[in-house]
Amino acid sequence: MGKQGTAQIHRKLIDSLYVEAMLLADEARGYFDELGRDERESLEALNRVAFSCESLKVTTRLMHIIAWLLTQRAVDAGEIQPGDALMPSRRLGDAPETEEALLDAMPPNAVGIITTSIDLYRRVARLDETLDENVVIESPARSMMDRLAAAF
Repeated sequence: MGKQGTAQIHRKLIDSLYVEAMLLADEARGYFDELGRDERESLEALNRVAFSCESLKVTTRLMHIIAWLLTQRAVDAGEIQPGDALMPSRRLGDAPETEEALLDAMPPNAVGIITTSIDLYRRVARLDETLDENVVIESPARSMMDRLAAAF
């Protein structure tokens, strides 16, 4: 498959993951802010705190995922150079871990959102790791000349 075909697949994958992340973020917000309140209140005190912590972990995972996906979209749009996307500040941020045993005490709806966010984060993390495999060292002078040529 040619470079252009691979780029189209990458773009479609990034767009698909972005939609998935945004839908999950909306679902998580709706659940943890509104629908899950009654479920949270029915938990023991310590588990209520854990429930709130897990909602923050989900939010953190999703923020890192969405930021990374937006960076990839910017690369595809030519707004960011591919090499710039390799900067540590533009890579996928670390996400907090969720203890497996803690999930047993959570309501089923919360568990579904938590595990879905973990799965999505792991998939995006695998994509982020592949960026290191595709590193092409490009001359800064060549890059500037290419940008100038594209501008005129």
